[in-house]
Amino acid sequence: MKVLKRALIALLAVLATLVIVLLAKTFLTPSKQLQIKPETPLAVNAAAATERLAAAVRLQTISSATDRDANATAFKALHQHIETSFPKFHATAKRELVDGYGLLYTWGGTDMAAKPIALLAHQDVVPVAPGTEKDWTQPPFSGAIADGFVWGRGAWDNKSNLMAQLEAMEMLIASGFKPRQTIYVFFGQDEEVGGRRGALALAERFKKDGIKLDFVLDEGTLIVEGILKGLDKPAALVGMAEKGYLTLVLQATATPGHSSMPPPTARQGAIGMMSAALSRLEDKQFPVEIRGLAADMFDTLAPEMNLLNRVVLSNLWLTKPIVESQLAKASSTAALLRTTTALTVVNAGERDNVLPGRAEAQVNFRVQPGTTSDDVVKHTLMAVGESPIKVDKKIGFSEASKVARIDAPGYQAIAKTLRQLHGDMVVAPSLMLGGTDARHFDDVADNVYRFSPVRTGPTDLARFHGTNERISTANYVEMIQFYFQLLHNVNAAARP
Repeated sequence: MKVLKRALIALLAVLATLVIVLLAKTFLTPSKQLQIKPETPLAVNAAAATERLAAAVRLQTISSATDRDANATAFKALHQHIETSFPKFHATAKRELVDGYGLLYTWGGTDMAAKPIALLAHQDVVPVAPGTEKDWTQPPFSGAIADGFVWGRGAWDNKSNLMAQLEAMEMLIASGFKPRQTIYVFFGQDEEVGGRRGALALAERFKKDGIKLDFVLDEGTLIVEGILKGLDKPAALVGMAEKGYLTLVLQATATPGHSSMPPPTARQGAIGMMSAALSRLEDKQFPVEIRGLAADMFDTLAPEMNLLNRVVLSNLWLTKPIVESQLAKASSTAALLRTTTALTVVNAGERDNVLPGRAEAQVNFRVQPGTTSDDVVKHTLMAVGESPIKVDKKIGFSEASKVARIDAPGYQAIAKTLRQLHGDMVVAPSLMLGGTDARHFDDVADNVYRFSPVRTGPTDLARFHGTNERISTANYVEMIQFYFQLLHNVNAAARP
């Protein structure tokens, strides 16, 4: 009994020590949020600004990967609308066209030794899925202003960013503001189809001309509300990098023949071989890991969480396996923590009585920073095993971007701006899951950030590239205020 008693006391001591360590780590970890004096937001004529956005949404600027001049009339009409709506900005900044439809503005700074910055947005929008038009509350290109929202394709992605930047700069000029750093503003014409004619061409030009940017800010991650469990405050997640984009083409070949005499054993036909290979690849996913940007994000969010989540996230040294297993269960959180594998296209056979000699599949991967396209090929070959499957990279892939610095002036200015305007907002680094024009600027900018000051709730994400895309009037005003204050903060020495 004495031995048992001593063992129990020792166990209780260990548990007590563990609890003390957990609580100490939880409550001694300080908040990483900037403590900033609030700023009075810019007064905005919401009705007039909203109508200018709505007019831009009505223009069907749908881009094409193969036709440079597709919807040229709509793009030219948008250019005219922009020029008419923002006369002070056009009288101040130099305007150039990139490949006919991209809009580049150069707003010269007062300090020629200071590295310039760049704001990006894009003019083009994705099409509306045929047959879904009737599902929209308002017609998809109506630019309707109703129920406190601007409705239509592009209202969120990405004309709200584009027009909000212009609104902010027009008012900055009216206030007498002169930037210290030169500001490049670029509105791409083909972001939705890869950005090669617009952003890529401009980035290559900057590189050739020796132009080095302090930072780039493009569309990206959002202000989420009611999405992160355990966090009652809105969270501005600032994209510090974006995933790579890679599609692998898998090919299986076999002897074609008549369907009346199929192979004597399983998986000898092209379709069988391909089906087995795809099944093994889907079963062997990349691991879910809290590392890199995900670790930085949770480290920043942890002190702002409610008690239980704060304890769990503040002590990942102990809880990481449990947290990873839970996050792996949801597609949105799993995508943040792993290179994703998506079976997207399969082609094989032409007639029901003929065994095909070839089967082909396309598998799309969104690649984590720190993983290369070659790593993905090796993973795929290992997953499909000894099957005679040929694996090739599809043309047009891009590696994961560089990771921007948290301690750099660009991120600090973004965080400061958000905390000045919204004192209750939590600002944290994050990872952009999709692709943006920003990825083309890695070689010409010290840091590239991806963030849209768009408030998003649990039901809003489906609107992105989907049905009933919209932006609230109140949020649009906040977007204008964000860009106005950001440029003041970046160029604080030149503030009137």
